[in-house]
Amino acid sequence: MTLPSSQFPDLRDRGVLVTGGGSGIGAALVEAFARQRAQVAFVDIAEEPSRKLCDRVAEATGRMPHFILADLRNIEAVRAAAEAAVAKLGSIHVLVNNAARDDRQPLEAVTEESWDESLSVNLRHFFFMSQAIAPNMQRAGGGSIINFSSIAFLLNMPEIPAYATAKAGIIGLTKSLAGKLGPDNIRVNTILPGMIVTERQKRLWLDDEAIARMQERQCLKRMLVADDLVGPCLYLASDCSAAMTAQTMIIDGGVF
Repeated sequence: MTLPSSQFPDLRDRGVLVTGGGSGIGAALVEAFARQRAQVAFVDIAEEPSRKLCDRVAEATGRMPHFILADLRNIEAVRAAAEAAVAKLGSIHVLVNNAARDDRQPLEAVTEESWDESLSVNLRHFFFMSQAIAPNMQRAGGGSIINFSSIAFLLNMPEIPAYATAKAGIIGLTKSLAGKLGPDNIRVNTILPGMIVTERQKRLWLDDEAIARMQERQCLKRMLVADDLVGPCLYLASDCSAAMTAQTMIIDGGVF
C-alpha cells in the first residue's frame, strides 16, 4: 500500500468506526486511521480476511484495530456493533459508513427480494448506524460522519437500478443528518468515488478494456485505487474540515 504521508495530529487517539472495513476501500481506511494513531474499530461480515487485516495493520502501524463481526443487513446487529465499538473505544469521534456491495441486475430481473436486499446492503444501515452512534458523539461534543456513495448513479448504468437508487439516497440522507446533527457540532459529508479498482472489482466486473474506457473519460489518465480515497476521508474526519458539512466530494479522476 502507498498511503498519503500527510499527518492529521487531531486524529491521534480519537475513536474511529469504519463499516465494511475488512477489505477493499474499507481496509485502506482502517490502515490509514491506524497510521494517524487513531483508535480504530471496524465492522465486517467476513471474519477470516478481517482477522488477517488486523494482524497486518498491527504489524505495520503498531496499532491493533478492533474487529467487530456483524451482518449489517440486520438492524439489531448494527446496534450491537455500535455498542461494541463504544464499549471498546469509549468515544466515537469519526464514523465512516462504507460497507456496500455493487451487484449487477438488469431491470427485468429485479424482484422485491433483490431490491430490498440491495437497499439493506447499500443504504439502510447507513441511517441506523448513524442513529446508533449519534448519541455518543453528542455527549462528546461533536464528531464527523462520512458516508460513501458513488458516481455510479450519475452514469446512467442500466444494470444497477437498486444500487444506483441506494447511492443517490445516501446524498439525501447526508443532507438530512447534517441538518439534524449540525447544532450538536456533528458534521455529515459524502464521498463519491469513481471507478476504484479493487481485487473484488477485477474478479467480478472489470477487465483491462473496461478500465481503459473509464480512464478515457477521466482527466487523470491513471487507474484509481482504494488509497486514492484515504486523503479525502482523513480530511473530512479531521478538524481541517471543521466548517464543512452537508457536502459531497467527488473523487473520480475528473469524470464529473
